[in-house]
Amino acid sequence: MHYISTRGHSGRKQFCEVLLEGLAQDGGLYVPESYPRVDRATLDAWRSLPYLSLAWEVLSLYVSDIPPADLKAICEKTYTPAIFGKPDIAPLRKLERGLYLQELSNGPTLAFKDMAMQLLGNLLEYELARRHQELNILGATSGDTGSAAEYAMRGKKGLRVFMLSPRGRMSAFQQAQMFSLQDNNIHNIAIDGVFDDCQDIVKRVSGDLEFKRRYKIGAVNSINWARLLAQVVYYFSGYLQASEREPAGVSFTVPSGNFGNICAGHVARMMGLPICRLVVATNENDVLDEFLRTGVYRVRSRADTLETSSPSMDISKASNLERFVFDLVGRDAARTKALFDGQLGERGGFDLSGDPRFAEAAASFGFRSGRSSHADRLAMIRDTWERYHTVIDPHTADGVTVARAHTSPREAMIVLETALPIKFAATIKEALGREPDLPDRFKGLEELPRRVKVLPPDAQAVKNYIAEIATS
Repeated sequence: MHYISTRGHSGRKQFCEVLLEGLAQDGGLYVPESYPRVDRATLDAWRSLPYLSLAWEVLSLYVSDIPPADLKAICEKTYTPAIFGKPDIAPLRKLERGLYLQELSNGPTLAFKDMAMQLLGNLLEYELARRHQELNILGATSGDTGSAAEYAMRGKKGLRVFMLSPRGRMSAFQQAQMFSLQDNNIHNIAIDGVFDDCQDIVKRVSGDLEFKRRYKIGAVNSINWARLLAQVVYYFSGYLQASEREPAGVSFTVPSGNFGNICAGHVARMMGLPICRLVVATNENDVLDEFLRTGVYRVRSRADTLETSSPSMDISKASNLERFVFDLVGRDAARTKALFDGQLGERGGFDLSGDPRFAEAAASFGFRSGRSSHADRLAMIRDTWERYHTVIDPHTADGVTVARAHTSPREAMIVLETALPIKFAATIKEALGREPDLPDRFKGLEELPRRVKVLPPDAQAVKNYIAEIATS
């Protein structure tokens, strides 16, 4: 298995090369040269596998440069009840006939990002030790990616983490999770701006090839193929669980702002997993909903990026959309580059609505979409509590709201859980009149000392800070 860039100019790479490199040198995203196919017989054989074995089976289709025994050991080290709280790792919880939540937030930071980040941390540590190298991880977070990455990488040999977040735009719990870490290899940077500013800085720094080579810059955002691949596994797990209960068909609804989580579902579907529909749920920052409905990808400005009660989706430039568009336009790298590179793609967006292939192709990939508002979130949090005695976080509430508009009596609908409610206590209190339960291990978290560097939304300032730390 080899990997190519969506923009066509980075050559063919093996898995461990793209693991360490993150963003391709031409500014594109790495994708497999072709998607391996999984047939019905294989799916049936996988039904009885524990999650760690399923992960090994899926990853083995994409990883040819790690010995199978080593890859299996990494999966066994990652997906344990001690780390994820339950022996079945990503179980389904039935809300009602045909509607399920897939629990993905039982990991160390109580968010779905742990499912991939724990694996990514172990993969990076393994490969760096094998090469006798070090890596400076540069990432951007709107909330959960940062803490998941930091908890997965803290104390790991050969790794430093520089995590950018929008100053004042995460929940108090999310900030405390990140900024309270005192590990010497963890460096939090609060950017005076919005998430898209943080994401742009990561791309600009990674695009400076001389700086990237000199300071050995890598990525843990979903631009890193290895992280997205890890997320593919739970689509297979969810499908295999649901198809035994609802054999007519299975769909997924995914709260998404950066198109990473839902892109993993697209990859699973391209592999032959018989997903009926992939439904994208957005909040008021509805750039993805608009694109999937109309073919118009309209990047919003900083001023037009709204601050909402589902802040992890307050994103107006969806990095992983490029992987899907690459498939959508027939894997035409030149056209993908023209759409995403330069002023049009980076600042304004593009319009595929006049392309007669768009509607046909988009439908063939099974995508649907919808949006949710603050009032919808509050109503769904209340409704889910009253009907099912289950408290859900605001992002999962966006997912359930949109899922209800797309349910069908002929199939199961799985909503991917985003985080546990305690991460967004203020919104839960607004909806239910009380704060959600706090796990014992996080009591007193928000009172701990904090360690964070505030910087302007400027790539050079971030590069200067990385250079200072890396050479000290």
